[in-house]
Amino acid sequence: MTPQTFHRGEGPAPRPTDWNLPNALTVLRFLLVPVYAVLLFQDGGHEPWWRFWAWVVFALAAVTDGVDGKIARRRGEITNFGKVADPIADKALTGTAFIGLSLLGVVWWWVTVVILVREIGITVLRFVVIRHGVMPAGRGGKLKTMLQTLALGSLTLPLWVWPFSDVLTTIAYVLLGAALVMTVVSGVDYVFKAARLRETSERTRTRRAARAARAGQHGTGPDGTGPDGAGPDGTGPDGTGPDGTGHGDTPASPERTAKRD
Repeated sequence: MTPQTFHRGEGPAPRPTDWNLPNALTVLRFLLVPVYAVLLFQDGGHEPWWRFWAWVVFALAAVTDGVDGKIARRRGEITNFGKVADPIADKALTGTAFIGLSLLGVVWWWVTVVILVREIGITVLRFVVIRHGVMPAGRGGKLKTMLQTLALGSLTLPLWVWPFSDVLTTIAYVLLGAALVMTVVSGVDYVFKAARLRETSERTRTRRAARAARAGQHGTGPDGTGPDGAGPDGTGPDGTGPDGTGHGDTPASPERTAKRD
């Protein structure tokens, strides 16, 4: 049992350090990306033996994606570094695979462009809202990653030398189509999550409280009226002056003055 899951004494449990096994596996996945790219393009990218070894590296990197998250949750070693670096490592691996397979003519370029625009856009969005909090990967994002991994792994393999190659190739492209749909849907979901996080974060609540406090110190409400509903120039809410007459800055007419006297 680890210090993160079993804590004695006063005060909060110690924050898990970034130097842990899950984060090490995430870094390993980063390092495997260029190895995969080199193997994929060996001998022009059409040599079955090199394509098989490229698949082995891709599969190893994909396995680390599932393992690091399980270890982090089981051992209580979830860190902000892991929350941010893990999805970026996924995008580095899948992005390299999409571009590489498109260069080899295996994946259509328009599919690669749509997916990469979504992936880069969501990554930028994560950094934009990081002041309000970290957006961890949701279920939609995890399903998207799984479908992309299955499709890219299948298309990395030299299916043309396998038995029933036509059937296997068709299955691989069906997986690619499902991954494309899920990529777009989960991207839209992340945009709504980012907007909700920005509106409900502690940073936003603190700023709103500060603005309300400044407004109270000046004797005006958020709409510019005073605490009793009077305007900033002393007029009442119906436009009358402090004494019930017309606008505070406009002198009463002689007739009203005479009647009042």
